[in-house]
Amino acid sequence: MSDSVRDGFETRYEWLRPAQLVARRDACPLVVVPVAPLEYHGPHLPVGCDMINVSEVAHAVCRKLRRGVVRPVFSVGTERERSPEVVQSLGFPAGSYVVGMDFPTRLWNSHYLPEEVFALVLRAELEILVKQGYRWVFVASGHGAVNQQETIARLCIELQNTTPARLDHCLTLCDEAVATGLAGHADIVETSLLMHYRPDSVDLAALPPREVPIHYRDFSVVDGAGFSRHYDPQHVLHHDPRDATAERGRKWFENCVQEITTRIEKWMAG
Repeated sequence: MSDSVRDGFETRYEWLRPAQLVARRDACPLVVVPVAPLEYHGPHLPVGCDMINVSEVAHAVCRKLRRGVVRPVFSVGTERERSPEVVQSLGFPAGSYVVGMDFPTRLWNSHYLPEEVFALVLRAELEILVKQGYRWVFVASGHGAVNQQETIARLCIELQNTTPARLDHCLTLCDEAVATGLAGHADIVETSLLMHYRPDSVDLAALPPREVPIHYRDFSVVDGAGFSRHYDPQHVLHHDPRDATAERGRKWFENCVQEITTRIEKWMAG
C-alpha cells in the first residue's frame, strides 16, 4: 500500500473520485499545494530533489492532520540571476552571470520559469482550488529561491484579500537546518533527506574523494554559508554531503513534518 494511504485515509487529490473529494472538502476544506521545480542538484542527486521532498512532507503532514488533501506536486519554480554579493560568496569572478544553481559546470539545465510566468501559473491554479470550494489553501514550497518565496507570499496576501479563502505558505525545511546555516543546495541536508526517502537515488561516488575539498562553483553544491556574507574565503563547502546519512535525513524530515503540522493547526484554529 502506498505511503499516501494509511488506515484508509487517502491524501492524494488525484486518486479521489469526485464524490470523495466533495465529502473530504465538506469535512474540512483544506488543500495542501506542494510547489517545486525540476532543478540541477549537483551530480549526485536527482533533478526532482525539491519535488520529492516537498511531496513527502506534504503527504506526511496531511496524514498527521487526518484531514485535507494534497494536490499533485506543481512542478514549477523560478530563480533569478545571482546578486554581485552572492556571485562573490560563491567564488565566481565579479560580473559573472549565474542564474540560480545553473553554474557553468552543470551537467543538466534546471527548469526555471521566468518569475512573471511562475506567478501567473501559480495564481491561476490557486484560483481554481478556491473555486473548487477550498477555504484553507496551504502552499508548501520545496524550493528556497528568494524570489519564489516572495512571489508565493504576495499571492497568498492578494488571494486571501480578494477571495473567500485563507492562504498560508512555508518552505519544507526544518527550522534547525535553516537557523544553523546547514540548509543550502545539494548539501548535507538535501542529500540526507534523499537517502532517507530512497538510498539508491543518491550517488556519492559522483563527488570527489572525501579528502578533496568541494568548491561551490565546481559542483553546484553549496551550504548555507555560501549564500551569505559568512562564506568560506576559499569558497569551500563545510556542511559536506559526503557526511550525509539516512538517519539524519529521517530526523530532519520528521522535525519538518511536525513543525508544519503545528503551524497549520494553529493557523486553522486562529
